Amino acid sequence: MTRTGIRLNAPAPGWSIDADVVVVGSGVAGLTAALRCTAAGLRTVVVTKARLDDGSTRWAQGGIAAALGEGDTPEQHLDDTLVAGAGLCDEEAVRALVTEGPDAVRRLIETGAQFDTTAGGDIALTREGGHHRRRIAHAGGDATGAEISRALVEAVRSASLRTIENALVLDLLTDVDGRTAGVTLHVMGEGQHDGVGAVRAPAVVLATGGMGQVFSATTNPSVSTGDGVALALRAGAEVSDLEFVQFHPTVLFLGADAEGQQPLVSEAVRGEGAHLVDADGVRFMAGRHELAELAPRDIVAKAIMRRIREQGAEHMYLDARHFGADMWEARFPTILAACRSHGIDPVTQPIPVAPAAHYASGGVRTDLHGRTTVPGLYACGEVACTGVHGANRLASNSLLEGLVFAERIAEDIAAAPASPGPAVQNEEAPGPLLDPATRIEIQRVMTAGAGVLRSAESLDHAADALEALYRAAALEADGAKDAEPGVDAWEATNLLLVSRVLVAAAREREETRGCHWREDRPDRDDDAWRKHLVVRLTPDRTLAVRRTDSASFPPVRPARPARPARPARRPAHAQREQ
Repeated sequence: MTRTGIRLNAPAPGWSIDADVVVVGSGVAGLTAALRCTAAGLRTVVVTKARLDDGSTRWAQGGIAAALGEGDTPEQHLDDTLVAGAGLCDEEAVRALVTEGPDAVRRLIETGAQFDTTAGGDIALTREGGHHRRRIAHAGGDATGAEISRALVEAVRSASLRTIENALVLDLLTDVDGRTAGVTLHVMGEGQHDGVGAVRAPAVVLATGGMGQVFSATTNPSVSTGDGVALALRAGAEVSDLEFVQFHPTVLFLGADAEGQQPLVSEAVRGEGAHLVDADGVRFMAGRHELAELAPRDIVAKAIMRRIREQGAEHMYLDARHFGADMWEARFPTILAACRSHGIDPVTQPIPVAPAAHYASGGVRTDLHGRTTVPGLYACGEVACTGVHGANRLASNSLLEGLVFAERIAEDIAAAPASPGPAVQNEEAPGPLLDPATRIEIQRVMTAGAGVLRSAESLDHAADALEALYRAAALEADGAKDAEPGVDAWEATNLLLVSRVLVAAAREREETRGCHWREDRPDRDDDAWRKHLVVRLTPDRTLAVRRTDSASFPPVRPARPARPARPARRPAHAQREQ
C-alpha cells in the first residue's frame, strides 16, 4: 500500500467515539453491512451524509435482479451479466453475485421489504435491458428503492444501531503500519457531535454511493459527489474502471440547460413494452439489436445519441401511450407523477428523453470480500469496483451487488477482528481546497469532454481544464487564499479529484467498450484493451495509471473456504415466482 499523506484541509477533530466498525453510507449496501455486523455482535456506527433514507437507493425505480422465477437460473443471470460487461467482468465475482443473490433477496424480504406480487401471491417479475428473462423484482410499481430503503431504515432503528446523520466523511485515519483506524468527519447539527470529529474503528466500510454529480445532468441525488472514491484515493487505495460511467438512456429531458438531478424514466417502462421513437414517430432500435429497446444500456444510449446527432434534435421520445391510464397509474405511479409535474402526460403524449449520467461501474478496487488495497478499509455498492459490472452494468444488478457484497464484508470483519495501533497524526500539509463556485464549472467541463460522446480532443480539453482548476486552487493555497474549509469546498475538491481520475482513464483507453464510447476509436480492441485501468494517487498528488488483467486483486490474507448455502425461510409468496 502507498501511503500518500494527502488529506483535506479541515480542522483537527474536536471529539471522537469508538466502535468496532464504522459504515459510511446508508443505502442498501451500507445498511445491510451495518445490520449484519451488529447481528455478529460488533459495535457498529453508521455515518451518513444527509438523512438515513437520502441516498441513491431510494431513487431506484426498476428493481432488483435475481434468478427467482420459474425456469430461470443463476447461470442464465451470469451469462446476461457477462454479455453486458463487454469482456471485463470478473467471472468469479459475478458467480458470487448470481448464486448468492436469490437467498440475499429472500433475507431482505425477511427484513421487511415488501415486493409487488401477482394475483396468485408470487413475486411479480419484469424484464429490463440486457435480461433474457423476467427476473426483476419491484415494489410499489416503480418505487423499489424507496421500499428497500424503508425496510432497512426501520430495521436499523429497531436494532438501536448508532447512527450519525448529516455527516460528511473527510479522511481515513491509519496507524503507524498503514492499517485503518477510523475516519474523520464533519457533522452539522448533531449537538455534542457538531463540527469535525472522528469515529475510531479498526474496520471502515465505504458505502458512499456514486459520483454522478461530476456531470451537469444526472439521475443521482445532490449528495453523490464521489466522496468515498476521493477518500480512498487520498488514503492510498487503488481505484479501477472509473472511465465506465453508465448513462441511463431514458431520462426525462428538461431542456438543454437543465442541471443537477433529473427524473429517471425507468428501464422497466421499456420492459413492459414502451418504444423509442424519433420526432417522426419512427422506431429506431428495431434492427439495431436482437433485444431492440431492451438492449444493454450502452447500446441504447449510443443509438439515441446517434439519432439525435443525425437529426439535429435535442432528444428522442419514449412512447407508452398504448399502456393506458390504468396501467400507468398502477405500474408506474412515480414516473407518471414526475412527468406530469413537468407538463408531460405519458398517457396521451410520448415522453421526451435523453441520456444522463446514472451509474459508475468502476470505483474503489476490492477483492471478493470487499477488502480494498488498504488493510481494514472495505468498500461495497456503487463506490466499489468488485469486478461484477465490467464495462457496463446490467440493469438492476446494483441493488443485488450491494446486498451480496455487504453480507460478505460483514462475515469477513466478524471472522477476523482487527486491532490497529493508535491513529497517527497526519503532519503533511493538506491539499488545496477548491472554491465551491467551481463545482458548476467542473460539471460543464465533464459533460462537454467526458460525457456520452468522447474523443481524444474532447478528453484533452477536459484534462487541461481540470488541471487549470487544480493549479489555480494550489496557487491560491500557496498565497494563503485557500477556500474556506466547509462542506461545499470539500465536495468541490472531491469532485475535481474523481473527475481527474475519470478523464485520465478515459484518455488512456483508446477504444470503445461498454459505456465508454470513443468517437475517434469506435471499435472494441480485445487484443490491446481487454484490460482494466487501475489508478492511484501518488504522494506528490499525480495520478499513476496502469493496466491489469483483473479489476479485483488477490486477498490481503487467504480467503476462507466457501461458505455453505444458508437455509432460507421463504415467505409463502416466494415459492413460485413467474
